[in-house]
Amino acid sequence: MRDPGAISETVRHESADADLIVLGGGDGTLNAAASAVKDRGLPVGILPLGTANDLARTLGIPPKLDESCDIIAEGHTSRIDLGCVNGRLFFNVASMGVSARVGELMAKRAKRRWGVFSHPLTLAKAVRDMRPFRARIVCDGEVHVLNAIQVTVGNGRHYGGGMTVDEEASIHDGQLHLFVVKPRGFWKLIRFFPDLYRGRHQTWDGVRPLVGREIEITTDRPLSINTDGELTTQTPARFHVMSEALSVFSPPQRPPDQK
Repeated sequence: MRDPGAISETVRHESADADLIVLGGGDGTLNAAASAVKDRGLPVGILPLGTANDLARTLGIPPKLDESCDIIAEGHTSRIDLGCVNGRLFFNVASMGVSARVGELMAKRAKRRWGVFSHPLTLAKAVRDMRPFRARIVCDGEVHVLNAIQVTVGNGRHYGGGMTVDEEASIHDGQLHLFVVKPRGFWKLIRFFPDLYRGRHQTWDGVRPLVGREIEITTDRPLSINTDGELTTQTPARFHVMSEALSVFSPPQRPPDQK
């Protein structure tokens, strides 16, 4: 990905007299442009040219370039929510713990070589490396103090190359869907991965799910926070959701995250 600041400035400069904005790239590129496209207030077309393309997957935008161009040409738009943490916008998720460690381990060379499979290939090492932390979470005023190895705050439905935040999560629902993964043995966590991938982790005894519009998280030590695949901030963290903040070109039928 190009320098995030350069992407934002390019969007602002090149869209001055435009009627719409088209972004080609992956979730990291879209994240880098999020503030600029929100400020411009123009409808956004997405060409999924990245590794994971989780926002496109959430919206039902097909991975083939000609088909995603057709979506833009058809002109149907929908308004989506944006998440915000410490002033940084995100489309899919913001997370800390194992996922941030995965982001640190996934060098660009590994992503180019292995593509979407680089996510599960580094998961086991990240789980082994991660030291548990204590988190104080205030979700819409309700306080929870938990030991954790992972905290994920989702705005959209998909992240991490197709994993599901929650079976009920939607990028249109005006809510943030949070889940905490508590410390467990390595093999228990690996067995849990299929449920995590499908968003069916709510009933697992090692997970605490929460839903809210405003969330504050403090941890017993500063932790990096991964937003849409890039490390951008750290704890303590303040989250909120911006309902219907952006207009995007999407298929005219209801997207998969609303079925």
